[in-house]
Formats: sequence, C-alpha cells, structure tokens
Amino acid sequence: MPDSLYLWIKAFHLIAVIFWMAAMLYLPRLFVYHSGAQPGGELEAKMEEAEVKLLRIIMNPAMIVAFLLGLVLLHYNMPPPLWLLIKVGLAFGLIAYHGFLAKTRKGFLNGGRPRSEKFFRRINEIPALVTVAIVILAIVKPVF
Repeated sequence: MPDSLYLWIKAFHLIAVIFWMAAMLYLPRLFVYHSGAQPGGELEAKMEEAEVKLLRIIMNPAMIVAFLLGLVLLHYNMPPPLWLLIKVGLAFGLIAYHGFLAKTRKGFLNGGRPRSEKFFRRINEIPALVTVAIVILAIVKPVF
C-alpha cells in the first residue's frame, strides 16, 4: 500500500474514532437526564429520540468505520507489535462498552430505568480513560 494511501486511511480512522468517542461520552449523559425524567413525560420522549438518533446516525456508523479502517491498518502492520495488540484489545473493550450502552438504551425504551443517574455519571469516564491509553500507545509506541 502506498504511504499516502496509508496516511489517508489512518486519517479517516482517527476521524471516525473521534466521532465515536464523542457519541460514547454523550450517550451516558443523556441516560443521566433520562433516568431523572418522569416516565411517559415530555423529557423522557425527547431523551428517547435523542438517544436513538445518536446511536443510529453517529455512534454506530462511526464505530463501524473505525473498526473496518482499523482492520486495514492492522493488516498493514503485520506482524503487529505488542503495543498494537494492547491497543486492539482496548478497542474491543470499547466495542463491548458500546454494546452495553445500546442494550441500556433498549431498557429505557421498554419504560424501565436500568440504572441510577449516579451510575451513568460514573461510567461516563470509561471511554475517556480508555481513549487516553489508546492514544498513548498509538503515539508513543512503547516497547515492552
């Protein structure tokens, strides 16, 4: 693969990751407001609409693009160094977290309150902390 193509793929991978992380940081915040909303009320309806749109329009497509381009980049870096394998493992952790958020949204749509506002405030930091680790691995490329 020509170096310029590799850099374009890397750039679009990073753009997709930024969109994905923004959505993953925002969705738990919506869950905080949703948890406090009156069941059947106007705020609950607005939160449900915002959650669905965030997942369908931003979060899911961004994750798919980041994942697919990440596979292409991984293929270009064969055999992968240890730092890259750790980065990929952390990315799969974020995919699992994404799945948890999507499942939680379904719990809200069924009229429930899957967790407390406090819980959603706490988990809101997870993707930020994992992203810090991923960026450090990708930039510093430590040798273990």
